[in-house]
Amino acid sequence: MSSLRHSRSPVILQTFFGLVSFLFASLGAIAQEPPSKFASLAFVNANILTCNNGMEPANAIAIQGDRIIAVGTKANIEPFLAKSTKVIDAAGMTITPGLIDSHLHFIGLGQSLQMLDLSQANSWEEVESMVVSASMRLPKGTWIEGRGWHQSKWTAPPKGNIDGYPNHKALSIVTPDHPVVLTHASGHANFANEAAMKIAGVDRDTVVPRGGEILKDADGNPIGVFRENAQSLIRRAQMRTTERLSEEELRAATLTQLQLAGEACLKQGITSVHDAGNSFATARMLKRFAELRQLPLRMAVMIREGSDSLAAQMETHKWNNVGDGFLTVRSVKISIDGALGPHGAWLLEPYSDLPTTAGLNTVSIEEFTKIAKLCKKYDWQLCVHAIGDRANREVLDVYEQVLGEQVSSGHRWRIEHAQHLSPQDIPRFGKLGVIPVMQANHCTSDAIFVPQRLGERRSVQGAYVWRSLIDSGAIIPNGTDAPVERVDPRASLYAAVTRQLPNGDTFYPEQCMTRREALLSYTLWPAMAAFQEKELGSLEVGKLADLVVWNTDLLTCKPTDLLTAKVELTVLAGGIVHDADASNTEN
Repeated sequence: MSSLRHSRSPVILQTFFGLVSFLFASLGAIAQEPPSKFASLAFVNANILTCNNGMEPANAIAIQGDRIIAVGTKANIEPFLAKSTKVIDAAGMTITPGLIDSHLHFIGLGQSLQMLDLSQANSWEEVESMVVSASMRLPKGTWIEGRGWHQSKWTAPPKGNIDGYPNHKALSIVTPDHPVVLTHASGHANFANEAAMKIAGVDRDTVVPRGGEILKDADGNPIGVFRENAQSLIRRAQMRTTERLSEEELRAATLTQLQLAGEACLKQGITSVHDAGNSFATARMLKRFAELRQLPLRMAVMIREGSDSLAAQMETHKWNNVGDGFLTVRSVKISIDGALGPHGAWLLEPYSDLPTTAGLNTVSIEEFTKIAKLCKKYDWQLCVHAIGDRANREVLDVYEQVLGEQVSSGHRWRIEHAQHLSPQDIPRFGKLGVIPVMQANHCTSDAIFVPQRLGERRSVQGAYVWRSLIDSGAIIPNGTDAPVERVDPRASLYAAVTRQLPNGDTFYPEQCMTRREALLSYTLWPAMAAFQEKELGSLEVGKLADLVVWNTDLLTCKPTDLLTAKVELTVLAGGIVHDADASNTEN
């Protein structure tokens, strides 16, 4: 980093793997007694946003191993500096805690980086062109995968569309030798060509899974679009290819995906993630990676399994801080409805632009209640995907019923997304202690079609109501939901404080967060949502040394500067794991 000056004796740059933890008695002991160990890394002349409860200002910080040992002024940290300490002059730059993405799909992010990126396509014709190009490069029989298409964001509807969705016929003609599966931007629908449907055994008589839908033309033939649980028909066919991999090959493929996702996150200042749904088998693999110090960042993993599997394995698969704090498994994830974009969110009233449906309930209330009771019995956190106002009400009702007298006992059960609420249910979050985990970038991404789907009344009263929820006593952990959206926290920070769309319009700005709340939504609040606030989320003595150096002050810069704020350094467990200048030199 040309803009940061290093002083004292340089030491070899260490990564976070294998760093020794330094434990200390208390802040008072640190302040009053000579240090028994000196800092390995320190920053001075910084604008430090501590994100503790008082947001106390500081301009210097000292780190020993993977822990913070002093925060305050340069004079405060001076006793901890030795000739071997690497001291970095931040030259007025801003330091925040390492960012925590409270909802993304980490392995899915890695997989998406190996797929066609369809998110910037302005038409179905552009998507078709990208797929045809891939078919020319890949051997016959190879699956072509893509992600990110969204029919509501195209400049014109596709030819022969059904409810705006593309028909497979034209693409199937030009890709006869390659099965194609293209995941919707929301992750709640996919598209398959004829070759993929043949492998999956899908035809006009295929039984539709509960909570799913196969879109068909006027003659009753599938058009290639599968919504919600119907996606499994294509996914299972594709998985049969994966099942042919040996355990070693699968482990190697997963590790590559983890590394790709980790690199994408660390350069954005994200040092910890809440991974929104994996199997027990994947969790066991992640545990092994954590023990070998091979996870690229910290992960709190939610398990996504049915009630029978959960009952059989919850007692033996609850892990905290494996690999010196790099893996925690203590949460369950289920999805009770779909997404708004493909008309899958479960609503109290029908869609304004598709009155024939009120969305889909994807997991029965009976199964959901069984899982909730298991989480209470084994003291696991429950995290339920709910987007529509009916879905959110049903979740709150079950939480209240199952928790009973424990409803305000610090359970920290969550609702993932909580995007569209009935006004009557907004105060229930604070009252019941339920955490709405919301991704601010969804608001500005979806805003172009929210009023169409919900109408003006429902949109203004209950769409992405951050201000109302915070005022009711709730905290709102933020995130990106990558790979549904790009793994760029700046977009979510900007959306949180402006709700401004690319065209300059604002989406009900009275629901904006303050700048301080937006920063807490990426630091202390996500830590609290994962029971990790004693270790993460703020820059305080004794906490893990995860931090980010920015070229601008996130609290005082112009709102538009949030979109271009540059991560100069990312520090994880006391080691520098991303240096913008070094990356630019390598590129």
